[in-house]
Amino acid sequence: MRSWWRKARAEAAPAASAPVAQAHLPAAEHILRRLEWKVIRRLDGLLQGDYRTLLRGTGLDLADLREYQHHDDVRHIDWNVTARTGVPHVRVFTEDREMSAWFLLDLSPSVDFGSGEQRKRNISSEFVAVIARLLTRHGNRVGAMLYGSGVEAVIPTRCSRAHVLHILHRVRQSPPGAETGQTRLADLLDSAAGFLKRRSTVFVVSDFISEPGWEHSLARLSLRHEVVAVRVLDPLELELPDLGLLTMRDAETGEQLVVDTHDRGFRRRFARIAAQREADLRQALANAHVDALELATDSDLVDAIVRFVDMRKRRIRLSSGGGMPSHLQRAA
Repeated sequence: MRSWWRKARAEAAPAASAPVAQAHLPAAEHILRRLEWKVIRRLDGLLQGDYRTLLRGTGLDLADLREYQHHDDVRHIDWNVTARTGVPHVRVFTEDREMSAWFLLDLSPSVDFGSGEQRKRNISSEFVAVIARLLTRHGNRVGAMLYGSGVEAVIPTRCSRAHVLHILHRVRQSPPGAETGQTRLADLLDSAAGFLKRRSTVFVVSDFISEPGWEHSLARLSLRHEVVAVRVLDPLELELPDLGLLTMRDAETGEQLVVDTHDRGFRRRFARIAAQREADLRQALANAHVDALELATDSDLVDAIVRFVDMRKRRIRLSSGGGMPSHLQRAA
């Protein structure tokens, strides 16, 4: 723990001491400009500036006490004041919007896979750039922890477009992880739990192809922080097409295997194992009580973010006693 933290502080020091020179980041600048034009502008129109569901603040501050009124939430009644005055009083809260967001980025070898034009690493970096830019535009601070063969860098939280460029540049320039064995995602999650002292929103961006045990680390992290699991995947990881003989290589270990995808039985077995892994993964995320967002290499980033925000709105409305919408009740 101490060794990676000393290394992280040394790597993060240049970013904290001086602004990032955009002239040195031509690729990151080009990507961010494209995302601002094609993605963020669309999100502004679709979400109409409602980004409150991305960050919900560090908590609620007591602002005032007033007499109970019809339709007030009974859970906000202050029973001590009510007993003293003989008149029901409720607490009035204001939400603290000062909050930091952290991106825990899995850059292990498996995220360099992609069966089409996009790799999982590209999808991860674009998601981070979009969300980070949306948050910094509204005065929030963002930081990142990068994981390759281990926790390789910690980028402190700051609030500026130049800082988003710096994070994007570090992610895009991070070398592919060495084929040294399976990813230990638990190491990244445990490091974040020990490092993040102030309550934050934490986006865990990973394909969750890892040694077992990360589920417990994720659950512990979610006890203190608001955690969002952002799972990146490729369609070829779920179902194999009929492509004849293929040489498949494990990106984590380098092991190679020749398979016959023309064999219908093999394709069925592959799809069955993939479906079981999907079910186990979703159950693990549910058990950890974290929100989940899936990003596929062949899907639209805007649509995925909009669906995620809509899901969080519904969940927040249900948790606050708003009840389930009628069309969802009928579907249930």
